[in-house]
This record gives sequence, C-alpha cells and structure tokens, in this order.
Amino acid sequence: MRAGLAHGQTKDNQGVTDASPLSSELTLRIHQAIAQSGGWIGFDRFMAMALYEPGLGYYTNALQKFGAMPSSGSDFVTAPGMSPLFGQTLAVQVREALAATGTDEVWEFGAGTGALALQLLDHLGDAVRRYTIIDLSGTLRARQADALLKHADKVRWLDAWPDAIEGVVVGNEVLDAMPVQLLQRTNGVWHERGVTRQGEAFAWQDRPTDLRPPLDMGGTHDYLTEIHPQAEAFVASLAERLLAGRGGAAFFLDYGFPEAEYFHPQRHMGTVMCHQLHQADDNPLVAVGQKDITAHVNFTGVAMAGQNAGLNVLGYASQAWFLLNLGLAEGMAAAPLAERSQAQRLINEHEMGELFKVIGFSTATDWAAQGFARGDRSHRL
Repeated sequence: MRAGLAHGQTKDNQGVTDASPLSSELTLRIHQAIAQSGGWIGFDRFMAMALYEPGLGYYTNALQKFGAMPSSGSDFVTAPGMSPLFGQTLAVQVREALAATGTDEVWEFGAGTGALALQLLDHLGDAVRRYTIIDLSGTLRARQADALLKHADKVRWLDAWPDAIEGVVVGNEVLDAMPVQLLQRTNGVWHERGVTRQGEAFAWQDRPTDLRPPLDMGGTHDYLTEIHPQAEAFVASLAERLLAGRGGAAFFLDYGFPEAEYFHPQRHMGTVMCHQLHQADDNPLVAVGQKDITAHVNFTGVAMAGQNAGLNVLGYASQAWFLLNLGLAEGMAAAPLAERSQAQRLINEHEMGELFKVIGFSTATDWAAQGFARGDRSHRL
C-alpha cells in the first residue's frame, strides 16, 4: 500500500535533507516558478512539479520507488506487489466488464512496475486483444516492458490520451497522486494554502480565497483540507473518451472517503501525506522529488464527475468486499501459506481492506458488476 507504515503512523523529518543534485535542481525549478508567479504558487502547482516535472519530479526521475522492503531503496509497496492474487482476482471483474461492454482492450493508468498488467494479462488470456498503458513516468517504461515481455505482442504505451477509448480502464492508486488544492480556515476565514520561497527552501503561505470545500464543516475552528479539481477533471475527461468510442467501463482502487466523511468537522488536519523508504511524513516541502506526495480521494466528487459527464456508477465498496465478491477467499484457500498471509493484508480492516475503496463506472446500464454484489455503498456517496 502507499503506506509503508500503517495509516496514520508518521516519522519526523530529522535527517531528511535536500542535498541531492536531483532535489537541488528541482528546488531551483520550483523557485523559478514561484518568482515568475509573484512570489507564491498554489500547492497544486507545487505538488505537480514535485511529482511530475520532466526528469526531476518523483514520478519522472530514476529513483527506486516500488518495493516491499526499505532495504531495496524503495518507498512503498502497492497491492499488486503484495500478492499476485490481487491481479488474479481483479481479472475476474475485468473479464466480466469486457464481456458486458463487448470490448477487448484494457487500459491502465499509472502502471508502476507492470506487476498488475502482468497479473491481468496472465489471467485474461484471449479475452484481451490489446493492453494499453498510459503513464507519465517514462523511466518506468523499460521496467514495465521487461515485466511484460511474454505479452509484448499485446502491450503498447501511449504518452497522451487518444480522442476515444474503448474497453476496460483500471487505475490502482492513481487518483491519490493527482495534485490537490489546500484550503485552510483560520479564525473563521478561508485561505488557499500555497508555497513561497524561504532562503534556499520552501515555506507555507496562506492567501484569502473564494474557494470553499464542497461541504460546510460547521463551526469556526481552524481546519485544513483539500479539494480535488484535477482528479475530477481526469474522470470527466475519461468519461468523454469512453462515450466517444464504443463504450466501456472503469475501475479505480484507492484510499479515501465519501464526502461526508472526508469533510467531517473532526478531520481538521487534511490528508496530504508523503512516503519515503517505507515511512510516512506530513511535510511535502522537504526532500522534494525524493518522496511521494499523496492525498486521499473524495469518492463523492469522483462519482459526481463521472455521472455528470454521462457515466453510470456501477458501485462503490471497500476493497475487502470488492475482492471477496470476486473470489479472493477461494484463491487464498488454494495458495501457499506465505502467499495467503500477504493476500490477507489486502482485506484486513486495519490494513488495506477498509481504507481502500473501489469505484466502478460504465457507459452501459444493463449489467451489474460482480465486485459490488455485496457491500455496495453507493448510497453513501
């Protein structure tokens, strides 16, 4: 999971420096952007540069990111890296969706090491004619190609979206890495939290704003939260492309909450979190380009973005319910003990099972997705 630690466990930033040449060059780029913008940029722009600045950002540089242990130099492990049963189980849903939509192509955003693509291709067989990967990380493409060598005749990579998409889209821990805007209420007044230069480093700076969270938190207590226009725009753009083609479906797996939980009055510290060497911290302004930056997903906003663009919500459930509906328990029963133990983490309530959710979309209304047969929480969105 993009939590090398249990959720909520953090480390301080002692010993973390920005001394690497990579971080220094990226810091210089962001300083230039701040200067060109009058001394301040919104956190969304800072996050975008920290993660995606060509050649320097976290997801575009050559640093090791994915792995099960800190000794590998990695920062976090995602579900496909925990257990091959993840992709094997998800393949059941993808196969059903391909049949229901009459398509034969799978699209994956943010394919990481290629582990999920390999698991899906191994279990989908002839049901999939082509597997398209859209990934901003050019440095991971070679690793993905090596992992997918036996399926090379089916796999292609695209740097940009086509005008139309037909087939089944999957995105595992994609939405949480999309830049967010930070809103801070101080003494009853809302501000947008941005970033300014402080010497050779960065500092927070708040500016008054007309932006507001989608729900009223109530009260006047200080409150920090995020809004997610980029993730919602991403889903809307995907919807347009699915509807422009022969249709299809999409499934996103990520950590987050429905709106009422996300903007609860007691959730007053926001959800932005960083991951480095399997430890978590809440300071994205240091070690820039050397660690992941994420924010939890507002699944209500994601659902509304898809619906408003013409998609139907197939369902919304915890990852545990979704995988169990698709036969994970049966797969675990047939697996070796060590593999069962790893797969259990996918559904444990205090690990990935409850914090991680799955939302499904479709261009069609005449089928019900197996992954949401039990435990569907769409009514809570």
